[in-house]
Amino acid sequence: MSLQRLEQEVARDLARLAHGGAPWTRPRTHADGHVYDAVVVGGGQSGLGAAFALMRERVTDLLVIDENPQGQEGPWVTYARMVTLRTPKQITSIDLGIPSLTFRAWWEAQHGGDGWDALDKIPRGAWMDYLRWYRRTLAIPVRNDTRLLRVEPLPEAGLHRLHLAGGQALLARKVVLATGIQGGGQWTVPALVSSRLPPHLYAHTSGPLDYAALAGKRIGILGGGASAFDNAQYALDNGVAEAHVFVRRHELPRINPIRHMEQAGIIARFPALPDADKYRLMAAFFLHNQPPTNDTFSRASAHAGFRLHLGAPWLDVAERDGRAVVTTPHGEHAFDFLAIATGLVTDPDLRPELAALAPSILRWRDRYTPPDGQANPLLDAHPYLGPGFELLPRDEAGAASLHGLFAFNYSALLNHGLSAAALSGLKYALPRLARALADQLFVDDRQTVVDTFLGYDEAEFTAQWPPAREDAA
Repeated sequence: MSLQRLEQEVARDLARLAHGGAPWTRPRTHADGHVYDAVVVGGGQSGLGAAFALMRERVTDLLVIDENPQGQEGPWVTYARMVTLRTPKQITSIDLGIPSLTFRAWWEAQHGGDGWDALDKIPRGAWMDYLRWYRRTLAIPVRNDTRLLRVEPLPEAGLHRLHLAGGQALLARKVVLATGIQGGGQWTVPALVSSRLPPHLYAHTSGPLDYAALAGKRIGILGGGASAFDNAQYALDNGVAEAHVFVRRHELPRINPIRHMEQAGIIARFPALPDADKYRLMAAFFLHNQPPTNDTFSRASAHAGFRLHLGAPWLDVAERDGRAVVTTPHGEHAFDFLAIATGLVTDPDLRPELAALAPSILRWRDRYTPPDGQANPLLDAHPYLGPGFELLPRDEAGAASLHGLFAFNYSALLNHGLSAAALSGLKYALPRLARALADQLFVDDRQTVVDTFLGYDEAEFTAQWPPAREDAA
């Protein structure tokens, strides 16, 4: 099967499911321009999936915006440096249960069934190609090179003005922040590094990092999780002479809790748990760094320039003779550059687009007090979300400004588990988000809904009794 034939099959499947049809939402008008029913911020896998899920609910007056050029949305061609995805290939996600929309169908259309059987894990570049195909095939409306600066709630009930870079603005009734792993906070560099080194000597692995420009150089990588080893193998593949990975633990993590969560029903049904159980599970999850995949570690360690330092926390960092000098319990190491793979912090206070709204956002620390000895400030700063990923207010005064805002990103971790934070959870999260948003649109217009129904008088039954006789004249 070719991709062209697969696209025809997608069209047939959607027609059989009666996809599309007249919209049921009630248009809003505003003096400043068109009001979208929904704007999805982020055109990566979560944003595209959210848009399609809304289209399945016949919410079609929507727009997806993304700050990146077309075809470069999400991490896959920017800061993701793994060779393959870590998620098992058979897990479905943004297809919403339509077989012809799965990655497997897309792959088999080009490589056949034997090609699928031979595939171990999904190549990173192929996943990005699949997302491009998904967007085009479903005709999802995306505006690229469009960066959100600030969300401004308007005095009119349920409207938001989205201020964009360049001075433009959009109006929306509902806003979905599908902004990925960093969308709930920001990547962090330890103060030990940022306060002691000039910016040209280090970078977080999530940002722009030109390893080709470091060919022949010696670099140090801080972090023991999967991304540290992704970057080590990528750097060595691109000509870096030596890549030293420093891990504070004496052993590498070996357990990947996500694999258990996928099989134990935890990802699908995490939202049903009581808050105490959610907190305990996520506190334990945070203690586990996701280990490197076996193939990533093998690729990195096969390079002559790979070095692994266990039980080697960084005690001091300094600049000396134009190089970064790292001190560990085992001595000093001088590097031409440092790559920092230390993760992120989730906190609405760190998001510039939410600057005016963050004080009103309910946090976990406002709703749940863990037992003595179990408190975790990193968890406590997470927003406390509603069952459909809604941002909730701390008090009634903030309710109107937050109504219609949905956090469909990594900040949903504590309320919804990995459902919006990992590829393996999207199949569960997308329908929940779309139903909640569509329900809000419907209930917001409930008075019009009721009045229209009560005034409905279009006759459907047109027969007469007794039947009119043809010869009666």
